[in-house]
Amino acid sequence: MSSNLDLDALYRRVIMDHYKKPRNRGILEDGSHTINMNNPTCGDRIQLTFKVVNGIVEDAKFEGEGCSISMSSASMMTQAIKGKKIEEALKLSKIFSDMMQGKEIDEDIDLGDIEALQGVSKFPARIKCATLAWKAMEKGLKEEE
Repeated sequence: MSSNLDLDALYRRVIMDHYKKPRNRGILEDGSHTINMNNPTCGDRIQLTFKVVNGIVEDAKFEGEGCSISMSSASMMTQAIKGKKIEEALKLSKIFSDMMQGKEIDEDIDLGDIEALQGVSKFPARIKCATLAWKAMEKGLKEEE
């Protein structure tokens, strides 16, 4: 039983680390796409900019404000999609969405820090916080396709 508590504590630390020291925060001046989204139910908002060259996400940054889950998820997502082909980034988004819905995900897939957000699925009101950045990314990449 203590291993679940240890894992929860580790996940909380990872989430708070991304919240306090966000990766890829800022605006990408030479970005090919800018997507603005917000979650009116809680006030989270994000501006996602990314640069796609030859079907590959070369860079991604975000600006915004919101809860620790929303902002850390944006930080993790921008890290995860850099260097990925559009199809790979969209597949990762689908896997993340499945995880948020409490579905089993393939254990062979290395989600890195993103895995720390899996506990959010137990709190339905917070799922929109975690998925905001991912939905912005999906919207932008689907326009690119």
